Amino acid sequence: MDWIKRNLYFLIGSLVALALMGLAGWYFYSKWEANTALMGQLDEQYAKLKHLQEQNPHPGSEKVDNIQAAKEQQKQLRAWSQKACAHFQKIPPIPLTQSGKVTSREFSDALSRTIDQLQRQASAANVALPPKSASGQTYSFSFEEQRPKLAFAAGSLEPLSVQLGEIKAICDVLFHARINALDGLQRERVSEDDQKGPLTDYTSDKSVTNELAVLTPYEVTFRCFSSELASVLAGFASSPAGMIVKSINVDPATAMAAATDPAAAPAAAYVPPVQTYAPAPPPPMAERGPGGMPDRYGPTQRRYTPPPVAQPAYVPPQAVAGAKPKGGLPTVLDERQLKVTMVLVVVKLTCPK
Repeated sequence: MDWIKRNLYFLIGSLVALALMGLAGWYFYSKWEANTALMGQLDEQYAKLKHLQEQNPHPGSEKVDNIQAAKEQQKQLRAWSQKACAHFQKIPPIPLTQSGKVTSREFSDALSRTIDQLQRQASAANVALPPKSASGQTYSFSFEEQRPKLAFAAGSLEPLSVQLGEIKAICDVLFHARINALDGLQRERVSEDDQKGPLTDYTSDKSVTNELAVLTPYEVTFRCFSSELASVLAGFASSPAGMIVKSINVDPATAMAAATDPAAAPAAAYVPPVQTYAPAPPPPMAERGPGGMPDRYGPTQRRYTPPPVAQPAYVPPQAVAGAKPKGGLPTVLDERQLKVTMVLVVVKLTCPK
């Protein structure tokens, strides 16, 4: 105790120094862990920088900054996408409401009006439509299942209204080109009711959605001549909506009709035979008069026997078609009706406001 009293200040200073050394050791240990973590991050960034340095193209140097060039190109692409939206205008749905929500009654009324309008447009353009269905309905433009309904499956009104507007836009182009006949229209199944509809109204393709657009498929089958087909392609190309022809298949309409309907095949041509009459043989000597001339008024009256009539001959249509005409101008262009099957894709860009 006497020693502590004599060295009190020394003892207190030693204790304070020991406490400070402990605090310093704890601080050094904590910072050492942080330094180890920072060194790990530095090594990771260095490895990333080395990896970028080995890439092709190179990220750049002081003279050429490829990263900044890539950012500028992204801005240019965004500006180009804004301009492209003007050429891919969205087709308004039917019916078009302010709230964007459609009720069953609104869609049922709009569907009836639109089908009636399309049928009147087809009649005005002299476009033949498919015959009535088994239920007695006129052509419904792929909405045969929804046409008689007043209530529809949940969540199907909005996509159905979009498809109705797009089908009307497609038919407007076809009727404006004055095709000869519309054989069928197929769309994608978007409702539970579509599972019960006829197979001729639907296509097996599905819509494709990405970061830039939604691609909706349609398939159209119609008959026309080459001039009307050119008008159809020009109509889709000049449309303000994004309707792109993905594929097209053209076949002769007459050959397709003959293959599906035997009654539509060309009938056999009838060519009457050339009838010749042989002169009657002279009467026998017993019936001749004086001077060797036939006794016209002799006792024995000769009965006239007509020559046999030749039966009509059957000539196949190939022989008639292959016969060469005599004289006249040669045929330069023989225009025939075409059956066209066209796959369309309606492009709806997701343009920012």
